[in-house]
Amino acid sequence: MRNWKKVIGVAAAAAMTVSMLPMSVFADDAATFKIGGIGPVTGPAAAYGSAVMNAAQIAVDEINEAGGVNGAMLEFNPQDDEHDAEKSVNAYNTLKDWGATMILGSVTSAPCIAVEAEAANDNMFLLTPSGSAVDCITAGDNAFRVCFSDPSQGTASAQYIGENGLATKVAAIYDSSDVYSSGIYATFKAEAENQPFEIVAEEAFTADSKTDFTVQLQKAKDAGAELVYLPFYYNEASLVFTQAAAMDFSPLWFGVDGMDGILSVEGFDTSLAEGVMLLTPFAADAQDDLTVNFVAKYQELYNEVPNQFAADAYDGIYIIKAALEQCGATPDMDASTLCDAMKTAMTEITVDGLTGAGMTWTADGEPSKAPKAVVIENGAYKAM
Repeated sequence: MRNWKKVIGVAAAAAMTVSMLPMSVFADDAATFKIGGIGPVTGPAAAYGSAVMNAAQIAVDEINEAGGVNGAMLEFNPQDDEHDAEKSVNAYNTLKDWGATMILGSVTSAPCIAVEAEAANDNMFLLTPSGSAVDCITAGDNAFRVCFSDPSQGTASAQYIGENGLATKVAAIYDSSDVYSSGIYATFKAEAENQPFEIVAEEAFTADSKTDFTVQLQKAKDAGAELVYLPFYYNEASLVFTQAAAMDFSPLWFGVDGMDGILSVEGFDTSLAEGVMLLTPFAADAQDDLTVNFVAKYQELYNEVPNQFAADAYDGIYIIKAALEQCGATPDMDASTLCDAMKTAMTEITVDGLTGAGMTWTADGEPSKAPKAVVIENGAYKAM
């Protein structure tokens, strides 16, 4: 049986302790910009979400150590959505209850689309670090992104392959059931008509058939593909590389930002990814001071090399800082008032970050920055 006298005594002591706390404790909380983070910390896309949350916290800590924003501190609250749209909306509601006045997220496209619909209704400012589907930021004028949109990735991939003469015969394998993958491939295919290569095989799979790629690979091989374009995520890509090796099929491989994470797949022979190219705005081996310092800090804290999603999130927090400063925001502004100010500020700022120099944004939420590509060499990403 519980000792209720003891419980009541503890509660009374706790209440007395609270009553004696200085008002500054509560004032500090009221004078904090609250940023909610949403992404998959567990589940099939955990490499993305974990990287985002880790890097965002690094940026928040750096900014607070330097004095905060407009005299106030930043507070970051990460929530796990497991790469699930319904859970992402639940995470958003949890953050609203917490008092978030802006959102960094969601990390992946389908959950981001669901969250943005809610955020648009609330006029809550949303900056997705990596939600690349077009619809991630189209529900309202409250949303912006750090990464390229899917159409930009597809177009840029085709241009990179063509302009660098990587192949004359190209095959493509894509997920027709996924807005991210199918969206990228649609613009890749359109731009390929302007490039000096031919698509000799285009093979689709769906969420229900993403474990066996031998049929798609055989068709690419039979068509004489010199390069295979893979606009999808790293888990499926690891299976493709493993199955291709078993078939003695070794074309050039070209992926997109969703493949960033391939080197961390549990049980995957990373030597099979040697020479894989992917479009991404971040190369961890770059020698500029910002990248060197970020990579060193991330490795010290988390014992791994940061991926592009980490870089997107790190930039995302500094983008939020720049916008808050530009509009002279204060923590006592409600979410909707703050969002209205941030919308204008985002079109006025220029940010130099890990994923681009001189980054700017249009009112429709799209960033302007130059695309980059990396290649995997000796188990690490190298700038091309």
